[in-house]
Amino acid sequence: MAACGSAATQVPATEATEVPAIESPTATEAPIATASPAVTETQAAEATDLAGIPITGGETIVRATLSDTFGPVLEDGDGRALYLFMNDAQNGESSACTVECETEWEPLISQGDPVAGAGAIQNLLGTITRDDGTTQVTYNGWPLYYFSGDAGAGSVNGQGAEGLWFLVSPSGKAVQE
Repeated sequence: MAACGSAATQVPATEATEVPAIESPTATEAPIATASPAVTETQAAEATDLAGIPITGGETIVRATLSDTFGPVLEDGDGRALYLFMNDAQNGESSACTVECETEWEPLISQGDPVAGAGAIQNLLGTITRDDGTTQVTYNGWPLYYFSGDAGAGSVNGQGAEGLWFLVSPSGKAVQE
């Protein structure tokens, strides 16, 4: 994150309304309130603007975890592994992974300033602005990506792909084992 992240889009606050109580002689729990339709529709519309690219809310959490095979590596707040691309320029202003590349290697996009979680180093986090105007998270100057072939938290199937894609160590270096 070489540049500061953009401000998070704010959804206008809606006035809370009380959910009417349901009278029932056997009722033991209060009814559960749900979000108002206006808030839900606004959030859904915003989510479709960047379909296919994972967007985090206000802050992006990057933390380190211990991989059984590769030792400590970076992941997002949901446990998804993060990768760097050796064709990117470290401390560069852009990403070399665009259009077709993004279908397999999704950039870690943030709408707020990234935050270091356990094991990650805050001053190594930064951002760059991608060609489409989104803000991509960087670590030690390297833009960060997800691999579409990972099955979720703990999956590291992209490690070493094409000899160019590597997991990222907490020190900000490519894990080349």
